[in-house]
Amino acid sequence: MSITYRTKETAVPTKRAANLSIDASLLHEAKTLDINISRAAEEGIAKAVANAKAERWRAENREALQSSNAFVETNGLSLERFRQS
Repeated sequence: MSITYRTKETAVPTKRAANLSIDASLLHEAKTLDINISRAAEEGIAKAVANAKAERWRAENREALQSSNAFVETNGLSLERFRQS
């Protein structure tokens, strides 16, 4: 007997119906160009989520990044002497 384990990488995404309001002319143009509306919406939402997560991370870590940059400006890079030209 073989057991298959699903990991995050192999999991089948669960799809869920959603109602969206989209500009009528944009929707018409997308359909005219044979654009898969669901796929395009999902890709756009995925991109917006990734951007929001990145911005949140930058905001949450802004102080640490500024502190690290200030340290490097004052003291230089710790391993600078080992750099090869």
